[in-house]
Amino acid sequence: MFRVPARARAFTHSRTARRVGRIAALTGPVLLFLSMPAVAYAGTDVPAPAVNSLPVVIANLRYWLVGILAALATLFLVLAGVYWATAGGDPAQVERAKGALRNALIGYGVAVLAPVLLEIIQGIVRG
Repeated sequence: MFRVPARARAFTHSRTARRVGRIAALTGPVLLFLSMPAVAYAGTDVPAPAVNSLPVVIANLRYWLVGILAALATLFLVLAGVYWATAGGDPAQVERAKGALRNALIGYGVAVLAPVLLEIIQGIVRG
């Protein structure tokens, strides 16, 4: 029989887990609604937005990609700081903090290189 570790069991019954669940339950439908522009224009006389050309789509993709990668790298940077601050001299926890810091630096590097990679992809697509 599969046993759930005590630490995971404690997290599922914690106040933080319930709060995160409530926030996800409230923001999920809102984000889903906002991601569908046709729903926002339903029943009005305003026409739906026009389709963009390929260079505009790739430029928009570049901005979104850099933003998401920078946000994830910042999350790993904050986690590294929390791990380091709560290590209390434990070598395993310090190594975990170093790993999170390394991931954050890699994430920032990928975020910086994302526009270059998208330019290469755009050049390949154009021919």
